[in-house]
Amino acid sequence: MRMSELLGERYKEKPADCTVESHALMVRGGYIKQVNTGVYTLLPPGKRITTKIERIIREEMDRIGGQEVLFPVVLPADLWKESGRFTSVGKELVRLTDRWGADMVLGMTHEEAAVHLARDAAKSYAKYPFMIYQIQTKFRDEPRARGGLIRVREFTMKDAYSFHTSQADLETYYARCYEAYERIFKRAGCKNVIAVLSDSGMMGGKVSHEFMLLTAIGEDTLVICDSCDFKANLEAAPSVVDNSAFGAEEPLTLVPTPEMATIEEVAGFLHKPHTSACKAVVYQKNADDSYVIAFVRGDLEVHETKLRNAIGAEIHPGVITPESGIVAGFIGPMGLDTKKITVVFDRSLEGIGALVCGANKADHHFTGFNIARDYGKVTYLDIAKATPGGICPVCGKKTLRVSNGIEVGNIFQLGTKYTKTMNMQYLDENGELQYPIMGCYGIGVGRLAASVCEESHDEYGPIWPISLAPWEAQICVLRADQEEPKRVGEELYAALTKAGVETIIDDRPVSAGVVFSEADLIGAPIRLTVSPRNLADGMIELTTRDKSVKRQVPVAEALTAVLALKQELFDRIEGTL
Repeated sequence: MRMSELLGERYKEKPADCTVESHALMVRGGYIKQVNTGVYTLLPPGKRITTKIERIIREEMDRIGGQEVLFPVVLPADLWKESGRFTSVGKELVRLTDRWGADMVLGMTHEEAAVHLARDAAKSYAKYPFMIYQIQTKFRDEPRARGGLIRVREFTMKDAYSFHTSQADLETYYARCYEAYERIFKRAGCKNVIAVLSDSGMMGGKVSHEFMLLTAIGEDTLVICDSCDFKANLEAAPSVVDNSAFGAEEPLTLVPTPEMATIEEVAGFLHKPHTSACKAVVYQKNADDSYVIAFVRGDLEVHETKLRNAIGAEIHPGVITPESGIVAGFIGPMGLDTKKITVVFDRSLEGIGALVCGANKADHHFTGFNIARDYGKVTYLDIAKATPGGICPVCGKKTLRVSNGIEVGNIFQLGTKYTKTMNMQYLDENGELQYPIMGCYGIGVGRLAASVCEESHDEYGPIWPISLAPWEAQICVLRADQEEPKRVGEELYAALTKAGVETIIDDRPVSAGVVFSEADLIGAPIRLTVSPRNLADGMIELTTRDKSVKRQVPVAEALTAVLALKQELFDRIEGTL
């Protein structure tokens, strides 16, 4: 490829609407162009990167016995009605009708399509286990598209689906996929990807892991123990507290707390620690707007996903109306109409002998509130967020820390959620009908490309690993308007291309500043600089984009040196596997 022919422009200045560095660099470097909110065209450098990611994915999926298929982008809504997700999934799912009035959907994931295929192709136990995968366009109408390719509406995704006759077989294959994912991310040059326990969300199932690239700009919050191997998304991290020091009981006492509606105000007024307060957080169910009141220890916060899973209903922040009977700022368990209000107690309250809580009376709180004595028997649930410095649920040490990450892949043990709802059955060895057990495995191709850029860049541009770089080498010809630099550059270009080195040459008669700044934006791992000054000594300059190599090489030895350096860079990645 020649820079003089490369489609797209490269820009010196950071676009004003780019708040994430990888987004800015991929726009400046001519990798992507926005078409609409969360929808992008991939220009040649971006397409070359995603093609390489897809190749790595295919190799690793094939390595574990995957069979590649291709499902439609537009699917009949009947399949989603069978699974129940046509109504359970919100506006993220794009619904439409065709010219004959039939309900259709744009595929945002393809579990339904996979079952539709497999239920006719695998009617006997002899066909199991098997895994099918695709690399396909998806559309999810994200309400908060951001960060270029990190969170988009239209995207390319590898999604895979495995089918099994036993839970044990699923778990065995799940472990193989887990290892395959680790290989994929290492081959892609990712240095800081970890697997964490996660919430399965709309996918269903009880066991799932997310592969997270640790970065400050990540939208996901991760809880990591520095004393053991525990790692989890915040939504899946158990909140563990020690209430052994708070077991003493006190008499229940009604205390005036005029105009003190917050935990901070009440605790300060009563000279009580936040750990002895019972905090109320109000929500409403989406289905009927009925109220849900979650009670949690005063120093903790409710995690909405945990609460949603605990009550089995979608919720939104509550709006307290006069007719609700709820006294804002003074809400407590006693006196609530539990026929109309769902009351949930977090397990952080268990074992506390004397709590401060609202009295459901304006300007009043209770002290000495004991849940078992004053309210009755309750089931404590885990609905609170884990906190930095909190107790690890595995090793029991107070060594939890919180980090941020970008989700680059996920794997789920789905169980029979889809096979039962869509009536997929097979005949077992005894001639009896059974429901297959499913696993599901996804990787966002564009998001992975953007994540690698986010992880590996400097102020000048991306630092692509050689496994993903749009070109492995770039020839920078300084004074391309002079005969000798132009001749040497062209001969090197021909030799490298013939030797199988993916090479781009800057053959333009532009300034050295433009050549180098745009080479930084292209981010080729190997750079050869051909200049009149070096050629006077029969040399070219050989460098790497990450600045680990910088040396003068005789022109006659340049090809050999590049081939050796290319192998070294691939060996570095191979050494991580």
